Amino acid sequence: MTDKLTGAAARQYVADAIRHSLRSGDLVPGQRLVENDLAESYGATRSAVREALQDLAAEEIVEIVPRRGARIRAVSVDEAVQITECRSALEQLCAMKAATQANEAQRAELRRIGTEMRQAVADGAVHTYSALNQRLHELVVEASGQEVARRQLERLNGPMVRFQFRLALRPGRPAQSLQQHLDIIDGIVSGDATAAARAVAAHLGDVIEQLRSSATTSSTPVPTRT
Repeated sequence: MTDKLTGAAARQYVADAIRHSLRSGDLVPGQRLVENDLAESYGATRSAVREALQDLAAEEIVEIVPRRGARIRAVSVDEAVQITECRSALEQLCAMKAATQANEAQRAELRRIGTEMRQAVADGAVHTYSALNQRLHELVVEASGQEVARRQLERLNGPMVRFQFRLALRPGRPAQSLQQHLDIIDGIVSGDATAAARAVAAHLGDVIEQLRSSATTSSTPVPTRT
């Protein structure tokens, strides 16, 4: 019999696996998370699962209800809009910093991401586009050197894991957001802090509109990747 994963590595593995399952739709808001089942599924000890759930609860991805256990926390559209508004302020700051502080390797990677995003849209490769999208936003924060903003964005993005996955899968969404992302890249690569911040504001403003439109088509939060 194979030994079960334990310790800090197992704790991180289980937390990451739950995030992935939420993004992919294998887990949905409101779904109960049973420690025994998770331990069996992920080959980890119950203590590692319990600690992972506590970590996810701190990120507001999971809700732990006394005497009822854990479940995936549901995020309303109104909350998602407010989170995105806060995210916009922080990402605008990061884009401005990145425009003046990014090194040549980071600028080269931004250019490469832009080229690959164009190709992904041309090929209809929505999952590739989504992955590039995520890397772009991460790289902007990295290039900014704004560690405080990075920590705050990680916390804000936690509850948005499921919302942030599905938007790119909507018909026509990658083509719609492509130019927005290219504008962010152009602003940073050219060293124009004002243009970079303006592009981020426009992009996340559009994301907010997409979130609000989802509220008119469903009584439950519509899963959305920005």
